[in-house]
Amino acid sequence: MTRFVTKLAAATAAVALASVPGLASAQTTQAVDEKTGPVSFANVASVRIGNPGSLITETQRSPLTPGQSKLSPDRTVVPRDDGEKNTFGDKWAVNLGRFGAQSPFPPGIASRDHNVLAALQQTTVPTAVAESNYALLDNGRGGAKPADNTVLVLEGAKSAVDCSSPSKATSSTSVGKIWVRDETGALKPSGASGVDVKGLKLGPPSVIKNENIGKDETTSDLTVSRVTAFDQLIRQDGWRNGDVTAVAGWKVDIVTHVRDDAGKDLREARTTLVLGGVSCSIPKNFVAKPAGGTGPGAAPEQPAVPGTVPAGGIPPQAADSTRTVVGLGLLGGGIVIGAAAMLLLRRRKPVPVREK
Repeated sequence: MTRFVTKLAAATAAVALASVPGLASAQTTQAVDEKTGPVSFANVASVRIGNPGSLITETQRSPLTPGQSKLSPDRTVVPRDDGEKNTFGDKWAVNLGRFGAQSPFPPGIASRDHNVLAALQQTTVPTAVAESNYALLDNGRGGAKPADNTVLVLEGAKSAVDCSSPSKATSSTSVGKIWVRDETGALKPSGASGVDVKGLKLGPPSVIKNENIGKDETTSDLTVSRVTAFDQLIRQDGWRNGDVTAVAGWKVDIVTHVRDDAGKDLREARTTLVLGGVSCSIPKNFVAKPAGGTGPGAAPEQPAVPGTVPAGGIPPQAADSTRTVVGLGLLGGGIVIGAAAMLLLRRRKPVPVREK
């Protein structure tokens, strides 16, 4: 009887493991090296005020096993609270796409959620994407509604990176339209490749106490360009590169000439914003895992994805399948532990054994 219970419990555990979909694949999926392995990062918006100060919003880092890290849609503006205002200043704000009853964007641009994520694909290839609409507001203008204070808009901005191999690390930075407020005060399209404007009616992000700023005399020089180097990203120390690195994003450089009412120069304020900064990095000997197969180390095959996947996005089904594999793996472990516990309990009870 005792021997029968032991064999039954062992068989139950084996069946439980075999019946859990994806568990075998999950067990063969190894984590990448945290310090030197493939990795990607994505950030919706960060700011450098002069040389000493920076405001860096939540940065997404790819997981160590296949999956993705995505920025919450609740992050809709920079600065978000008083702590961020202390760094950024209380005059400027950056809307990240979503708005309420009053829009900071030109007519025709709808409210939307951003899509900012860093992912490790099933093949262990790191990718990242950041896409949204951005509006830079100068609340020092004193407009009656948010759109009256908007001085710069990036409509349909998107940056993406993909590090498939050391010889194929790609990046792209695009935008539908760039809008800038011109000398007449109108917000107008200014192309889609970049902007270089002198004498923009834009005040500083913050005001020094007892500073007598001439609102009409203070102007800014504004340049919008693509991020082309890793050092151009505004990032935390943990945001690292690698042997092979691809970067993308939009960089906004602003030099504000602060003057008094008489036109006398008071100071110069330099501000840099990086919107949709992303990067991916891999070691020089990186080789992506096969997309399917059952051999040792092979990545689990991704399920078919129904419907249309937005360009540049990571299919939610692919990420969900990774999380499901982990969840079922834990469930399978629970079944095994439960069977072992049942076996241990049965062993503790005196069971009469019939001698032959």
